[in-house]
Amino acid sequence: MTGIAFEDFTPGAVIEGGPITVTRNELVAFAREFDPQPFHLDEAAAEATFVGQLIGSGWQTAGFGMRLLQKHAFRGATSMGSPGILQLRWLRPVVPGDALSVSVKVDSCRVSNTKPDRGFVRFDLTLRNGRDETVMTQAFTVMFARRGATPLPPRVVNPIEPFSPVEGTDAERLDFLGDAPLGATRDLGVHLFTPEAIVAFARTYDPQAFHIDPVAARQTHFGGLCASGWHTAAAWMKRLHITRARDVALTARTGPVPQLGPSPGFRDMRWLAPVYAGDTLRYAFTLSDKRRSASRAGWGLATHHNTAVNQHGVKVFEFTGSVFIQWTAPP
Repeated sequence: MTGIAFEDFTPGAVIEGGPITVTRNELVAFAREFDPQPFHLDEAAAEATFVGQLIGSGWQTAGFGMRLLQKHAFRGATSMGSPGILQLRWLRPVVPGDALSVSVKVDSCRVSNTKPDRGFVRFDLTLRNGRDETVMTQAFTVMFARRGATPLPPRVVNPIEPFSPVEGTDAERLDFLGDAPLGATRDLGVHLFTPEAIVAFARTYDPQAFHIDPVAARQTHFGGLCASGWHTAAAWMKRLHITRARDVALTARTGPVPQLGPSPGFRDMRWLAPVYAGDTLRYAFTLSDKRRSASRAGWGLATHHNTAVNQHGVKVFEFTGSVFIQWTAPP
């Protein structure tokens, strides 16, 4: 049914594909929706930031990688989803006009110990621009159906009656990273995953059956339409900025506001349970470590752990990320 099987992959094999050329309009449109930082939105505003030029969101770059992965490594077919990402690194920014190509190496293959109808394939993905510069690397695992195996029955998914989340009004003062307490957790509020938004995101970045076709999704092991993992991650970024906007407004009343810079990447991203159409996730951000930058005066690198729980209190998503933040207020 999926058109691709576990047996189609052999350790050591390399699959290449592309390019796709990215435009300024699509970079800015994604940023407005999910990652509205000045260096993703406007050339003039970007000049005064850590980055200095208009660049694409790293989360969108990951989405471009997923689009190329599905088209070439999956041959346009549908997998059984991914349990997570071991590590992802953003090495160079993606800028308007970049032509992105992908190289995917099969690292290892193993049959599931508990579910004989599927197996796990470990991939190493490299995304390059038209100048043959590496912009992103990623190590991750994907599940595939085993050819000829009797599939386990789909999950039973009960219809979800969605509700419109109420936006919070709370605000907290933002500390420069040097003064920020470790272990502090910021509630980022909630995000509703509508069927329309799930399908729209997936058609652009992750067009697998269980993300784009409600009827076909019911026949997969998920048992219903569910969000792309990259959509779940992008919504975390969206919630971070919505909450931060209130915190920025509060902080600006009494003093300078610490700027955010880019992120070099993340590790241990885990998609722990499907996010179905109608689900509402509550996201949270915890500062777990920090260090002053040795190469960029006035800046530091924050390590943060992030989670999302659904309306039933079940943790569905987590990862550990890093981001540059101003260490002290500029003189």
